[in-house]
Amino acid sequence: MNHYDNPVVAQLPKHLLKYIVPQDYSRYTAIDQAVWRYVMRQNYAYLRKIAYFPYIPGLTKAGLSIEEVPNLQSMNDALKKIGWGAVTVDGFIPPSAFMEFQAHRVLVIAADIRSIDHISYTPAPDIIHESSGHAPIIGEPEYADYLQYFGSVGTKALSSGKDMELYEAIRELSIVKEKEGASQEEIDAAESKFEAISKNMGEPSEMALLSRLHWWTVEYGLIGTLEEPKIYGAGLLSSIGESANCMRPDVSKLPYTIDAINYAYDITQPQPQLFVTADFHQVYDVLDEFANQMAFRVGGKESVDKAIDSRTVCTVVYSSGLQVSGVFVDFADSKELIGVKTSSPTSLAFDDKQLEGHGKNYHKDGFSSPVGLLKDYSTFRRLFCARVKRARDSSRKAC
Repeated sequence: MNHYDNPVVAQLPKHLLKYIVPQDYSRYTAIDQAVWRYVMRQNYAYLRKIAYFPYIPGLTKAGLSIEEVPNLQSMNDALKKIGWGAVTVDGFIPPSAFMEFQAHRVLVIAADIRSIDHISYTPAPDIIHESSGHAPIIGEPEYADYLQYFGSVGTKALSSGKDMELYEAIRELSIVKEKEGASQEEIDAAESKFEAISKNMGEPSEMALLSRLHWWTVEYGLIGTLEEPKIYGAGLLSSIGESANCMRPDVSKLPYTIDAINYAYDITQPQPQLFVTADFHQVYDVLDEFANQMAFRVGGKESVDKAIDSRTVCTVVYSSGLQVSGVFVDFADSKELIGVKTSSPTSLAFDDKQLEGHGKNYHKDGFSSPVGLLKDYSTFRRLFCARVKRARDSSRKAC
């Protein structure tokens, strides 16, 4: 596995390394190189007039050439100068992992390239979209900070079981549509599955709403004025068809506000409306406004209930700093938060460092503990504080 010569990539946590695959540059055929050249030449000729101004010089800053498929090491040599890195992955990866890479200032780039049959647009992640779409705008410091901040917020967003079903359906549909020789029956079956799940999602989770903000900014964002917007979204910058289509007058241009969370999207279709931000301060402020409504900032029973409803691994943090990570379930039938309980292997940590002897093997059947003050808690408090202090000392020594 190639981790690339880049200090930003080198500091990635171990659990993300499983998603990285070697680029294997020899995989790209003469036709693949021709597809890259065609798309990039078309995009360069068109986008230099309507793309946000850092895009064109950003191609060089990101180590990209119009003439050949990028080599990831060359990209890393360029990106590390601006504090970023890039890795190749095998197509779609889970949204939570995608966000975490972004939080670490690392772009994930699909190693595959679209087929000649889908040269103008593909719903599947490919090296054209991921590199020529995302990387050039990274050279704009305000946008780079927004992208990292989005990743850090995204790693704390709660998902639902339905989110994972939809992710798998989108993944399957995009792969089938891109697959050479796919039958119409295969495509129809994948589309039917996607439509059935997308129409029965119920109340959108934090991750679902956050993904809409990501879509309408990072992927399909416009910047400037409603009358003369410029393109900065990667989905538009990497698609010949979409970048031209988005400027048509019948595609509504709306001011970007937090109201964008109410607009769902379909990755397989042209977008009926797009959002225009005045500048990158605005998209940052909207993201912060949404984050203030999320469980990790609200806390209390409301947030623990969201963690329970998600049925996925979450982390609860006590006021002492103790972190409990597992799949949470109801502690007791109460209108107040009187305790937390997990039903899966659970780990305890402090300052993001697992406490010695309190990993998933020790708490393999889960963990439970009361929350709040006891009526006569002076003795208990002294013992608990002493335990937390020992935990802190142990964690610091481990560092």
